[in-house]
Amino acid sequence: MLLIVALLLGGAGSQVSDQRVSLLIENARVYTVNPRQPRARAIAVSGDRIVAAGDDLSRYAASAVRRIDAKGAAVIPGLIDSHVHLRGLGALLESRDLRFVKSVAEIAEYVRQEAARRAPGEWILGRNWDQTNWGGSFPAAADLDRAVADHPVYLTRVDGHAGWANTRALQLAGIRNDTPDPPGGKILKDATGKPTGILVDRAQGLVRAKIPAATGEQVRRWLSLAAREYARLGLTSVHDAGVSLQDLDAYRSLYAQGDFPLRVNAMIGGPGTLWGDYLKRGPQVSDWLTVRSIKLVADGALGSRGAAMWQDYSDDKGNSGLLIVAREEIEAVARQAVAAGFQVATHAIGDRANRVTLDAYGAVLGGKNGKRFRIEHAQVVSLPDFAKFRDYSVIASVQATHATSDMRWALQRLGPDRLAGAYAWRRFLDLGILVANGSDFPVEEPNPMLGLYAAITRQDVAGNPPGGWTASQRMSREEALKSWTLGGAYAAFEESRKGSIEPGKLADFVILSQDIMTVDAIQIPKTQVRMTVLGGKIVYEQ
Repeated sequence: MLLIVALLLGGAGSQVSDQRVSLLIENARVYTVNPRQPRARAIAVSGDRIVAAGDDLSRYAASAVRRIDAKGAAVIPGLIDSHVHLRGLGALLESRDLRFVKSVAEIAEYVRQEAARRAPGEWILGRNWDQTNWGGSFPAAADLDRAVADHPVYLTRVDGHAGWANTRALQLAGIRNDTPDPPGGKILKDATGKPTGILVDRAQGLVRAKIPAATGEQVRRWLSLAAREYARLGLTSVHDAGVSLQDLDAYRSLYAQGDFPLRVNAMIGGPGTLWGDYLKRGPQVSDWLTVRSIKLVADGALGSRGAAMWQDYSDDKGNSGLLIVAREEIEAVARQAVAAGFQVATHAIGDRANRVTLDAYGAVLGGKNGKRFRIEHAQVVSLPDFAKFRDYSVIASVQATHATSDMRWALQRLGPDRLAGAYAWRRFLDLGILVANGSDFPVEEPNPMLGLYAAITRQDVAGNPPGGWTASQRMSREEALKSWTLGGAYAAFEESRKGSIEPGKLADFVILSQDIMTVDAIQIPKTQVRMTVLGGKIVYEQ
């Protein structure tokens, strides 16, 4: 009997070694993120799948269609960004990123230049201004009015949860002194009751409703631009956090053309007609486009002081943020999702929003489960609430660069007590809670090397502060890489198909210019992608 088994195994091995492979990567330092085989030196690919990973795959050399000598370079699984806004990045790539602009005057000059080249009355749009770059004071409509008065202007804050309008845009939206705050939103007003031009969270909808909708052609172009940028950066999969029917139609059109270098896990953008349609039809699952989750938004953002807190902001007494949806609404959607086989992913930044979301989830899930509900951002969590993530099997979908972007002012907003539960990745990991990482682009920069670096060091790209900000919450390099690969795959129910380099999985991997697992950490942001392989095809090569 033992002899028969041995012969069968020998035959199987011979059959594998004779298999023709389309791509053979050799002489590499492969970090597989496979705990059963953490390292390898070569990868063999047949079609869109990995057929082998090991130290010596020379048995495939004779039949390989293409052989690549990695010359000792590091190879990692294709990176997965677990929270993105794809069309937002594409649109940003066609305009100017205001992220690092240091003054209101510079933004006003940009608006003036845009007005000079546009037709009369055309909207001027932009995004990523950040008032913390010029001292912390919000700008005003008057700052834009001095640059242009006959064009409506609307500029979205870097976090996407506040907007800056000029007077013309306010007029078109019908926003006056007596306009009340909409539910879940706030119209900032001066001491006389006049709107300042800053709209927080759902108040933005008053102006956005007047902005001409993007065409299908524009959306396809933005998605295509973004996908090619991601390929250049080593991203092979993303979780698009809040899509519309127009977005899904654009994705399907691009995939039908056969030239879209990215896998997408799309979250339906809240309750509505699209959600109702999917509740009837059930999840859509494929290797390229998956729709099996809904994204809710529980509160605003910390930078615009819209994140829902239990206590007032330390630097804004009387303001504890905005709870955009009630617990009952989250619970109702969660029940619908469980019944129809969907996942729920809820944006929650403040400690109040996190607890409300966890309690709503808990009422539906009851205890440990396999539903893989998520909290997006999970930025400020009351210390007793970390255990609720574990008890309800909730995934913490975090964005490491939020910590290093916000560290300049987070203590001012939160005070020392709340800071203990802020951006606290180590607390999640020590409780066995799965962490999926991402960028939230275009809120942050899309380069995943910045996210890996932030997770490992909790420093800015100059290496400040020494030792890292609240350094006890850092991830190890192995944990950070897992959060950007297998963690993201698990968060989308895809860990059996992607997230690690092992036989049977999709051939998604990246060759790097330097070894991020051993190089001095300060060098990680400087690491470039030499090659991105998606489904066995090279979609980017430096």
